[in-house]
Amino acid sequence: MDDEGVSRQHEVGPVADLPAGAVVGAGGYAVGNIDGGLFAVSRRCRLLGADLANGALDEHGHLVCPWHQSAYDVHTGRMVRGPQGVFAKVPGLDVAYRALTRVVPLRRGQVLERNGRLFVG
Repeated sequence: MDDEGVSRQHEVGPVADLPAGAVVGAGGYAVGNIDGGLFAVSRRCRLLGADLANGALDEHGHLVCPWHQSAYDVHTGRMVRGPQGVFAKVPGLDVAYRALTRVVPLRRGQVLERNGRLFVG
């Protein structure tokens, strides 16, 4: 709660609507399920602001940007693979963005279950 007693939590939805491998948006968060482990990270990619709630989880449990296939560790918020495609050809871009997210990682939120529904805040 903030200093005015207002909850800053956002409802994600029913637990059943977030199966393993799914990623959805709730407020400013991308919320996902990695084999039953729930996570929430800030919703915007560090490169050009793509909505990470439209991303996908790769075989390593990293959240992959839908625009440029940058990959994020959802536990630390750090980029573990820089932009791909045409952006991969820009010298130093991968290293620069991975370094940036060491200093300014994606924000992480806590996912809570109450009465069969999920909330993030």
